[in-house]
Amino acid sequence: MSSAHHMFDEMPKPNSTPTPMPPVDLSKYSKRVLLKTVLDRADGGVGLVDQRVVVGGWVKSSREMRKDPLPATQPPAAGDAKPVTGGKDVRCVEVFQSRIPFLRTIIKVFGGNTAHSHNKEKLESIGPKPAHPAISILQISDGSSTISLQVMVDSSIAPPSQLMPTGTCILAEGVLQKPSLQGKHVIELKAERLLHIGIVDQESYPLSKKGLPLARLRDCAHFRPRTTTVASVMKVRNGLNQASHTFFQNHGFIHVEVPIITATNTEGFSDVFQVSTSKHSTKEPKKEPPVSMDDTENISLETIKRSIVEKAKKVEELKRSDSNKEALDAAVQDLHKTNLLAAELEARLRSKSKSKSKSKTENIKMDDGFFSNQAFLTSSGSLHLESCASALGNVYAFGPRFQADKSESKKHLAEKWMVETEMAFSELEDAMNCAEDFLKFVSNSISENCYENLYFLSKRVDRTIIDRLNSLASTIFEKITYTTAVEVLNKVTDRTFETKIQWGVALTEEHESYLVDEFYNKPIIIYDLPKELKPFNVRLNDDGKTVAAFDVIIPKVGALIRGSQKEERLSHLTKRINELGLRKDQYEWYLDLRKQGTVKHSGFNVMFDVMVLFSTGLNDVRDAVPFPRHHGRVHN
Repeated sequence: MSSAHHMFDEMPKPNSTPTPMPPVDLSKYSKRVLLKTVLDRADGGVGLVDQRVVVGGWVKSSREMRKDPLPATQPPAAGDAKPVTGGKDVRCVEVFQSRIPFLRTIIKVFGGNTAHSHNKEKLESIGPKPAHPAISILQISDGSSTISLQVMVDSSIAPPSQLMPTGTCILAEGVLQKPSLQGKHVIELKAERLLHIGIVDQESYPLSKKGLPLARLRDCAHFRPRTTTVASVMKVRNGLNQASHTFFQNHGFIHVEVPIITATNTEGFSDVFQVSTSKHSTKEPKKEPPVSMDDTENISLETIKRSIVEKAKKVEELKRSDSNKEALDAAVQDLHKTNLLAAELEARLRSKSKSKSKSKTENIKMDDGFFSNQAFLTSSGSLHLESCASALGNVYAFGPRFQADKSESKKHLAEKWMVETEMAFSELEDAMNCAEDFLKFVSNSISENCYENLYFLSKRVDRTIIDRLNSLASTIFEKITYTTAVEVLNKVTDRTFETKIQWGVALTEEHESYLVDEFYNKPIIIYDLPKELKPFNVRLNDDGKTVAAFDVIIPKVGALIRGSQKEERLSHLTKRINELGLRKDQYEWYLDLRKQGTVKHSGFNVMFDVMVLFSTGLNDVRDAVPFPRHHGRVHN
């Protein structure tokens, strides 16, 4: 009898009718019990003993326990002797049967009738042997809890070979009971029937192997959420998502959707993905003869391609050197224009070719006439947010942003998720304060609402996760200018930085790490940065060299938030566009905001994927995203 029954027996009752225990809550849309409603209770589920439930999940691990075979003869009389072995009664006939193989071996050694023995063994092997009674002991998870439920399934219900492979999905109906075996579990399910079995091919199922590293799991992104580690990361990510929305909704921000497809290069100098239409087929492409290399236009195309190689080398050299941002931006724009020219020439060749197959490896028919002008995947929604802020006040957006940089950084993806804000009548100091409050709020929120997952990750990934989140939530951030940061770094004598620090150079991760982890030992906000390091629309300071921008640097991950006060003065913004050689026609709508009722405004962008890294202790952003897209690979 359960402890709950004992409790009811001891309480005075007006009549003899027992008080029924409340049933465990069902999942509203699947008619099963979520495992967290059983396992995440304060008592671990003990109070639910004797409840009949239906549970579902995937097998995380398993083992088989053989049941004692039934006796081959009638039970002995009451007065017969019962030798004790290991604390259990064993009948004489069972002891004799267990020694038969040993006796046969002795007979063979001492010259027994081996022919007769061989024939008898052969006869015994003929015909199917009955399945040995057994119990499958399964640890299953449905993703709702970091703890697995132990399920006992008798072989009369389903054979162990069908249930035990890792990844097998079951839907079982049974009764919750106290564990029948000693172990860490305080509750288990004794299955009475199985409503569903999803079998697994162990040879091809990637999670059949134990202890796969996160890097290996990236090759099977569609299965990796079934691991407890990745599932915990996804739940922390979900918690950060909810906390972000809650913070802005609580402070009067309005959530708006900004376009993913845009005609504007938001930052002015980043590489972008161009959008075109296509008719895609999964059929194997037909093999077509190559286009003749004697075509005069193709010779021109080859010349352009050689030029692209040279221009790309120049860009890389400028990135490695200490040259100013203006020169780098001009080189990037030049390379971008040359790429567009090459693409146009290739399109002309395709239209003249008899083949309608794009290439030997793709069966795509291009059709670039969908939009009236060039379109790109947006790298930032901040420009469109400014439009909404000029009418709605404080606004924010949350969604994917795209950059075509071929970076190998562990914090960069081609498709990244961003939280972006814009606040009307707000200046730089207001945006910095909002960013600090935001980080403290979300850190507190996931510490409270995702504690089980954080605790699991602290044991498997990084022991400092919870302390780091608590520290971020309770520490006052240090605010310093870029000039001060450079002065601090220049005074360092006990170490050498890989990149020489001087005014005007972007701070590297190494510089940022030293400032937050060693010098200030707390999160810092660096503001008033050189104008060459920031986008064209950031407000120019009175010194003419710096702009009203800031970066929030926190331990472990470095820069997490980048923000700024936007340039509301039409003349300054127009001049900046001309300096960078940007196409003015792309920004006419944006300049209209300065012509018609302009307002001072500021905001910031949160690199959401990097925030997941900070909160989970992971080191590579590809492990913090369900389906990462990065240079060289699109998994699914």
